[in-house]
Amino acid sequence: MVRNQRKWVIIFSIIPLAIYTIIIIIPLLSSFYYSFTDWNGFNQEYNWVGFENFAKIFGDKFFINAITNTAIWMAAAVVLPVGCGLSLALLLHEGIWGANLYKSLFYLPICLSLAVIGQVWIWIYQPDWGLINVILRALHLNNLTLAWLANPKTALLAVIIAWAWQQVGLAMVIFLAGLTSIPSELIEAAEIDGASYMTSLRHIVIPLLSPATVVVIALSIINSLKSFDVVYMMTQGGPFHTTDTLAMFMYNESFKKYYIGYGSSIAVVLFLIAMVIIAFYFRQVRELEHLYD
Repeated sequence: MVRNQRKWVIIFSIIPLAIYTIIIIIPLLSSFYYSFTDWNGFNQEYNWVGFENFAKIFGDKFFINAITNTAIWMAAAVVLPVGCGLSLALLLHEGIWGANLYKSLFYLPICLSLAVIGQVWIWIYQPDWGLINVILRALHLNNLTLAWLANPKTALLAVIIAWAWQQVGLAMVIFLAGLTSIPSELIEAAEIDGASYMTSLRHIVIPLLSPATVVVIALSIINSLKSFDVVYMMTQGGPFHTTDTLAMFMYNESFKKYYIGYGSSIAVVLFLIAMVIIAFYFRQVRELEHLYD
């Protein structure tokens, strides 16, 4: 009986593993291989250049610009989804009127693709009839109206806000799940002892939300590293490379300039950064598991 079960487990595992290998593993290994070549994506002949591509990228000012923008994006990914998601979760957890409706509305953006999010926010930022500038003109603040996506000073922040708008709903749901797991007796005991809401929040609620916070931060940072769709739809890395991220820079080098080898080396760097963050995330999760055992 056990032998038959193992046989069927193996049979039903072959197809998913084969698909995963074809779609994920082979392209991943190919990226590592081509990062050591000067392949342009077309010619069958190419040269093995060793670590020349990696030496080149760290001296490339556009790569430094892209990794700086990615670092800014990662910092924003910690602050915006965590701060806004936690605030919304605390507010909705209090049981305000229409809480279920608000939960659905705030969660709705995460159900949309980033390409759709980009299109929505292009309309919002449109300089002539976009929502933001229309509101500013209605308030007689014409001097504050801008071409938000065309201005190098505001373009990166504008795209980050559009991306964070989608991520806040996911953070809110995770924090709500964490809040429901906190025993109400702890909060009631603190209130009986005379603790204010802010004191209970700082010393009881937020520490007990540590597992949820770790998950939100990790997901937000990992998602920020993959921020290609929304950047491509809204700015394509412009104006003047001010919204270039590693993912966008990799795409431009690989599929616009046809430097596949060079683009693959950027992809490898992006992969290694993601692996470091994932390793840190699993380490934190293990520490939290030991803490709450």
